[in-house]
Amino acid sequence: MTEPSRWPLGFQSAAILTIDFNDIHGILTQAPAVAGRDKTLSVWRYGTLRGVDRLLALLAEKQLKASWCMPAIVAEEQPGLVQRIVADGHEIACSGYTHEDFSLLTLEQQIASVTRGCDKLTHITGRKIIGFRTPAGQWKPGLAQALIARGIQWSSSWRGDDLPYFHPGTRLVELPMHYTLEDEPYFAFNLSPAIPPGQSRIAPYGETLANMTQDFHGFHRFGLCYLLRLHPEIIGTAGRIGLLRALLDMLQQHNVWIATAEQAAAHWQTQPDNDFCHPAEVFTRITGGAHGELA
Repeated sequence: MTEPSRWPLGFQSAAILTIDFNDIHGILTQAPAVAGRDKTLSVWRYGTLRGVDRLLALLAEKQLKASWCMPAIVAEEQPGLVQRIVADGHEIACSGYTHEDFSLLTLEQQIASVTRGCDKLTHITGRKIIGFRTPAGQWKPGLAQALIARGIQWSSSWRGDDLPYFHPGTRLVELPMHYTLEDEPYFAFNLSPAIPPGQSRIAPYGETLANMTQDFHGFHRFGLCYLLRLHPEIIGTAGRIGLLRALLDMLQQHNVWIATAEQAAAHWQTQPDNDFCHPAEVFTRITGGAHGELA
């Protein structure tokens, strides 16, 4: 059984490749105690030194475009690398100015971070920024409206669905994520300090590929939106880049629209508003608009 196509040109399903490029700033938010510990930080600097290049080479080989989400401080510190990403035709989205836990910020501080981040990224890339991903934590009620006012057209910060939807009361498109479609829950690891805290990670590559492949077959069967969230320091190693190559080979063998987040969001703008029973609408009615989601 398959669902009628929701996607352009008769594609049965959609797939979006998103890449979080945080350099060392993501781990500094997650584990501030690692500041100044260059040996530990080198685990995350690997993405900048090697992983980005491998991802760019693979995407060029497959003639695919991705949406790269980053705090503007990364572009300030690595302008040449970010300009190469743009030159290859990829989209840049904002994760604020620095990589912050949005749960600790007021709404006004969140808006200021997004505004400064978008302005800096626009200056460095020469491109208007229309996408946003929360760096960490929850956003405050009212941020969706502020993002729209800032010219942001899509977010990929929340979970809870298999298809894009609109943030209630706005036409801000949410492109939802799933933990099973991210590299970090399978592979992120550091010995000391222990990441994850209970240790035990680095999943078998074959089983991880099987998981992501099985998920795709389900998403494809029901005409859904399969969104990958990747990190250069994780998927960009010499071994794991082969896992991603195999996954992309599999995607390209199916009738799937592999789009950037910008393209998918633009298409979803042609769709009607959420229906009354959509979970986001129900949740907003129940909570009175006090909603947010862990990034």
